[in-house]
Amino acid sequence: MNRSSKGLLVSALVVVVAMAFRVSWNALRDVARVIGADATAAGLYPFVVDGLMALALVAALVLTSMRDKRFALRVLAAYTLASLVLNYVHGLVPALHDGAAGWGRLADWDPANWALVLLATSLPVGSIYFGCELVAKVLHHRPTVRVQTDSVRADAPAHPPHTVTPPPHADLSGPPPLTAAPVPGQVSRGAEGVRTGDPHTPRTARTPDPDAEEEGDRQDQFEEAELERMRQDARRTYAESAQANRPLSARALGAAYGMSESWARKQILAARGSDGLAGPHLVAVGST
Repeated sequence: MNRSSKGLLVSALVVVVAMAFRVSWNALRDVARVIGADATAAGLYPFVVDGLMALALVAALVLTSMRDKRFALRVLAAYTLASLVLNYVHGLVPALHDGAAGWGRLADWDPANWALVLLATSLPVGSIYFGCELVAKVLHHRPTVRVQTDSVRADAPAHPPHTVTPPPHADLSGPPPLTAAPVPGQVSRGAEGVRTGDPHTPRTARTPDPDAEEEGDRQDQFEEAELERMRQDARRTYAESAQANRPLSARALGAAYGMSESWARKQILAARGSDGLAGPHLVAVGST
């Protein structure tokens, strides 16, 4: 729908609401006169009831919190029902329009009359309270920042293309090497799907990624270096304890390094072989 159509629709809605308010204004003014309002107060009474209905409707459209929106809709429903009841009473009692009705008489049955008078006199007080509450909720309303977040994401710069930097000792005097343009992911995936779907195209075995192999080799070398460092530390610890005449047992050495007893026994043997820490041995003495 274009802008002119929207403007025409809103204008028609305003005209219909204005005419409906004029019809309701006649009934509410007569009810206000019966409950004791003067001419000025009776003329303003319809604005108190129907005006708060319009305010509650606007607040329900503006507020985004479900709790506040539910409150505005409840106020709108309550005042709509109250206006409907008073308009209905005005239609049933023609004396209200002629001014022949008695003071404070909206119905012949006393309980109904008391309820109607209580309803008509409480609507202005309720308008003050509910109107202030709705305005406060609208003024303290904070719009969501979802649109701002999306705009920030949209304005964020794209990742720069990958560039290959030459090694520090490369010869830059010759012509620059030719580099292939990066292929987008969607295009490459689409082309790969076409190649694999062609029955006449020979299938080639996948070659492992060299980067992954190098990373695995580096990880293995690192783990082996850590194990070797642990072995050297264990041997040094045993050698120091042996020099202090308090050699550690295989169980104690393995527990100190979180390893098994057999692993610790191997390190003890290696430490004895490297440092010449031989255990006590018997020497045969010949007779002279």
